[in-house]
This record gives sequence, C-alpha cells and structure tokens, in this order.
Amino acid sequence: MLKYSVKSRSKAPARAGPLVAGAALMSAVAGLTAPEVMGASGSLDEVRGSQPNIIFILADDLGYGDLSALGQENFRTPNLDRMMAEGMFFSNHYAGSTVCAPSRAALLTGNHTGRVWQRANFIPGPPREQIEFRRDPQDITIATRLQETGYHTAMIGKSGVACNSEDPDLPNDKGFDHFFGFLAHRAAHRFYPEELTRNGETVALPHNEGHEGKIYSGDLFLDESLRYLDERAASGQPFFLHLALQQPHADLSVPDEFESPFVGRFEEDPRPTGGYRDAPHPAATYAGMILSVDHTVRRVLQKLRELGIEENTLVIFSSDNGSYSEGGYHYSMHDSNAPFRGGKRDLYEGGIRVPTIAWWPGTVEAGGRTDHVSAFWDFPATALELAGVAVPEEFDGISFLPALLGLEDEQPAHRYLYWEFHERGGRQAVRYGDWKGVRLNVHDNPDAPPELYNLAEDPAEQNDVGGQHPDVVERILGFMREAHEPNEHFSLYE
Repeated sequence: MLKYSVKSRSKAPARAGPLVAGAALMSAVAGLTAPEVMGASGSLDEVRGSQPNIIFILADDLGYGDLSALGQENFRTPNLDRMMAEGMFFSNHYAGSTVCAPSRAALLTGNHTGRVWQRANFIPGPPREQIEFRRDPQDITIATRLQETGYHTAMIGKSGVACNSEDPDLPNDKGFDHFFGFLAHRAAHRFYPEELTRNGETVALPHNEGHEGKIYSGDLFLDESLRYLDERAASGQPFFLHLALQQPHADLSVPDEFESPFVGRFEEDPRPTGGYRDAPHPAATYAGMILSVDHTVRRVLQKLRELGIEENTLVIFSSDNGSYSEGGYHYSMHDSNAPFRGGKRDLYEGGIRVPTIAWWPGTVEAGGRTDHVSAFWDFPATALELAGVAVPEEFDGISFLPALLGLEDEQPAHRYLYWEFHERGGRQAVRYGDWKGVRLNVHDNPDAPPELYNLAEDPAEQNDVGGQHPDVVERILGFMREAHEPNEHFSLYE
C-alpha cells in the first residue's frame, strides 16, 4: 500500500502499462507543435568519426514516470515529450548507480560500479569521508579523452568528479576546459547557494542564504549554458557540454512561476524534511521542479536551432537515478518511478532504470525507439566512436551508436549489466537478457542467492522466480563475482 500517495483532484485515466512508448508515446505527443524534423540519414560509417557537438543533460533524481509521454498524469512535460517525438527513446537504459556520485562516475569513466573508484557517495566509515576522482592517469574522464581529439569541454552544474572536493581546480584538471557549479554534492542540495566555483575561482552570491535567496542556481546554470553555446558556435570547434542539473533533488525549491500553478491542486500530506528546506507543498513543488527541468531543455534546444547547429549536435537527456523519498517528498506522491518497483537507493528498476532521450535532427530518426539494453557506462564509448577514436579495452561500456541510428541488427549487446551499492547492508544487481537478479545484505551474507525476476513478464519485479530457475540464479551469481573488483575502500566478498 502506498500510504503517501497524492492524487490529483481531477479524475485522470489509468496510467499506461509498463512498456509504454511505441504507439502510446506517439499518441501522447501527437498534439505538440514542432518544426519539421528530418528522418535518420547517413550510414554508420558516415556518422562514425564525424565529431558532432555532444550535450548530455542530466537531471538529478528524476523518475521514469515523471514524463507525461511516459504516463505522468498529475503534470505535463511538453518539451521533453516534444524532444522524444523529435528524437529517440531508450526504453531499457540504466543509470550508473542508484545514488548520484557513483552514477556520475560510471557516466564519465565508462566503467560500472564493480570497477569505478567512486562506488558510493561516502567511503564506508566511520569517519564518513566523501570521495573524489584521483589524478590522471587514473579515473580518466570522457572529457579528457574528447579534449585529446580536439573537442572543447564543459561541465555546468553539479560536479561529477567528486562527491566533495576542496580543490577548486579538480573539474578542470579532470578534463573540463570550462566548469561552473558546485564542487560538493551536499552543497548542491541548496538552490540558493552563497557561492559557486568557476574555473577555480569562487563566485560569491551575497543575496543567497542556501535555503532561500534571490538567485536560483538552476537559472544560473541555464544562463551559463546558453552563453557557452553562443561562444562555441562562434568558434566552430566541436564541443562537449555536460549540463548537470540539480532539479528535482531535495531541497524542494523552485521559483514561483513553476510552483504556483500546482499549489492547491493536490491533497498534500507534508512529510518530515530531515534537514532539508521546509516543504509545505511537496507534491506541488516537486511538479514545479520537473517543469523547470522541462523549461531548461526547451531553452537549450531552442538555442541550438537559433544558432543553426542543431543538425550537428547530439543531445542526450537522462537522470542519475530514480526518484526519492526524502525532504518531504515521497515518489509515490506522483507515481514518479512508475511502472517500476522502488526508488533511489534501491537496485530494483525504480532506482536505476531512467528515462533517456537522444535528439539529433537529420541523423536520429524522429519518433524512434530502441529497446537495446544500455547503461551510463556506454556513453563514453559512444562519444569516442563519434569522435573517431578507438574505445579503450578497459571500458565496460559498448557504443550504442548503431541503436541510435536505428541499426539494431548491427548493435552489439551486453552479456550482462552489473551494479553494486555499498549502503544499507550492501546490494548487487545484474540484468542478463530479460532476467534480473537482485541481492540484499551482501556484506553480512555474501553467498546468499539473489532474488530473480523475468522483466519481460514482470517488469515491476513482484514475483521472485529464483526457485524455478536455479541454473539462471547460478549464472547470475557468477556474473556478480566476475564483475566485482575490490579496491581499498569497497569490497563485498573479501
């Protein structure tokens, strides 16, 4: 029973089923107006090495069910829906982890959480130490690798190279020519920061006080991104922009223009905030934060069109993990992770399967969909293939460029996907074809069999069928042991 469920006061139709996209998706976006979009063009050989601009927009804690094109009924996301109608939807795409720091580490390095250095927000303590990327040649990022091929690189928003760092130069040293944003994830809980960092220098924001203030960080990051696009378009040099938004992570906070349309629309039941900003209207504020993300996507795609570089720019939108239950909000309030089980900090689908869209007019077919099973650690391999350089053997990821171009027959598949999570007793998960194995309390019981689910028949992971398929259970246990490489901070079996 979802005891925190919040219902819209207006009666709404039943939510779409678990594999919504296809015809249902196109029906949902059919009424949106958009400029004419060309279908896919160019062969794999023509696109490989073409060095397009690359933008990766990452929302923070946005759930699979938070897009209206995917069934959200309490609010709409017209610009993300339009992006999906003009681009390609990845129905089986997974975040790097179920919390932010290791998820972003997988996105930037090309390795899953069995091998990345930063596998948690904190080093298992006490003391509860935060962790950051090591100096090159360790933890080499996709930004560094793209720099070496002639790209200009930028990260704007929440730093992905450290959960916390006291080194203001770290993002630049890890491959980003330009950085503006938060060095620490805990500081990024606040949407009215007193200071930010731009290329090693402190930017003071004296009218802000953390929880409250005059300058919303999401507005700053959007403005910085638009300026960056103006500069790079004028230069003619290919660029990689990683726009790492904070929304909709708690604090629950958003400018009134986004929140006010929802206040009074829901029967609210505010929950304890646990140190976050007070949240008198958690469902309304959360909806407004999703709208601010939607607005940011609109402005970025609009800018690309204004500059005339949209047909030479691949834009990917995703989220770093599923939606949450903190700061006064519970993901059941808007069914944010529907149709899946669980949320942030779970390795069930609701914690790690994320809504992912690729947009590249003239190259990616409008209204496309791929069911290719992919994950964050595939992004660096894809970017390098576009840049025209070999994918390093040490990557766990494989390029999804063939799927992006609609060439499913040429798309290599993963043998399996793997996650490990070092909070809450230790957890592991493997996706192997349509099979999904999830293990809990690994630190105390490293030999326990996993729960087993058939995602084709049971995407909500309600029926553990491990007892009926012991051979699959043994295979998944083998994958779990194979994928985990211990390091000095993170071990499971040793």
